[in-house]
Amino acid sequence: MNASLSWHGGLSFEATADTGFQVRLGASPAVGGADDGFRPMELLLIGLAGCTAMDVMSILRKKRQDVTHFQVLAHAEQAQEHPRVFTRVVIEYVVRGHQVDKAAVERAIELSRDKYCPAQAMLAPTVEIEHTYRIEEEQTSA
Repeated sequence: MNASLSWHGGLSFEATADTGFQVRLGASPAVGGADDGFRPMELLLIGLAGCTAMDVMSILRKKRQDVTHFQVLAHAEQAQEHPRVFTRVVIEYVVRGHQVDKAAVERAIELSRDKYCPAQAMLAPTVEIEHTYRIEEEQTSA
């Protein structure tokens, strides 16, 4: 995997992956930026959430769970002495569907956490990562 960054003035950059996908990186005006893109730590949190979301949803699909809505909410707590360092991340999975099996959700989260998500494996030695979930039964219309 490769990525390149191109400077766009101030503290604004455009990142391009070797796949061709692009994303704009920026900084707050307080440090000379224009607030015109993601901050690097936001992308790190999004990457972690995205990595585990794809794992969990893929496993639930393989287990033939009838999921109609899936969302991952990630919240990072930052160190007081260095606000750009995460000390703890809470990842909450919101799963809605028809008779979604609690054990299947728990197993999918466990597999993502312990085996599949490389973003989590990289962060785990220095950041406490907690996983929670809730299952909402999809209402059928009469």
